Amino acid sequence: MITIQNLNFSYSKSRPLFREMDLQLKQGHIYGLLGKNAAGKSTLLKNIAGLVYPHQGKITVFGHDPQNREPSLLREISFIPEEFYLPSIRSDKFVRANAPFYPKFDQAYFEELIREFEIPLNQKLADMSYGQKKKYLISFGLATNTRLIIMDEPTNGLDIPSKAQFRKIMAATLTDDRCVLISTHQVRDLDNLIDAVILLDEYRVALNASVEDITTQFCFKKVKELSDSVLYAESALGGFNTIQRNQAAEDSRLDLELLFNAVTQRKEEITDLLK
Repeated sequence: MITIQNLNFSYSKSRPLFREMDLQLKQGHIYGLLGKNAAGKSTLLKNIAGLVYPHQGKITVFGHDPQNREPSLLREISFIPEEFYLPSIRSDKFVRANAPFYPKFDQAYFEELIREFEIPLNQKLADMSYGQKKKYLISFGLATNTRLIIMDEPTNGLDIPSKAQFRKIMAATLTDDRCVLISTHQVRDLDNLIDAVILLDEYRVALNASVEDITTQFCFKKVKELSDSVLYAESALGGFNTIQRNQAAEDSRLDLELLFNAVTQRKEEITDLLK
């Protein structure tokens, strides 16, 4: 579905973002894209959407090169950016102007999402609060029914109830022919939502694995004392939060924040077990 080969990209010669990056994304998954600040999360999303172009390497999305900006591809990509502008018009005019670009736009579903997010439509879009604007864009993006949904920091600006609504709505969007890619630095917002994790570190993809594979290989648990089976640990109230080899095939809940810290600090020990 999405294949990236030997991607090299930088905004300046002295500061490369990606060096010979390889990545493959498949349909039927919700990917969580994680990385430190300035690791290139937003830039990777823009490369996939054809908003910036690689210096070297190749990207294909549904068999197309996104930098060609072909309408047949663009109508299958819904990109919800972190930074955005909404015009000083009402919702109905916005929909009339933008929905025709997406042949599968579902007006009834859009109105359902607007109600779910409790977005007031009795004002111009530019006059809404930041959180309302963000929820409006999410609603429109999902209603396009594209095969690829890209979201850059979608939970920024959302309050706690709205984040819960977001997770509920996103959990119902996945279909076998759709790929959802969500970038965030608020890793806990993706708990119980994503089914695969991509982690960027040191110019490349440090980790690309399903949640099932991760929790099969590792056990995430809190312990009072450390043992030799512990691969990574962080101090916690009353003990330690740990990642251990899952030798007893225990069921455990993925701790995204703990995994992120473990990979960035002890990369080889973690990633080698997932190869």
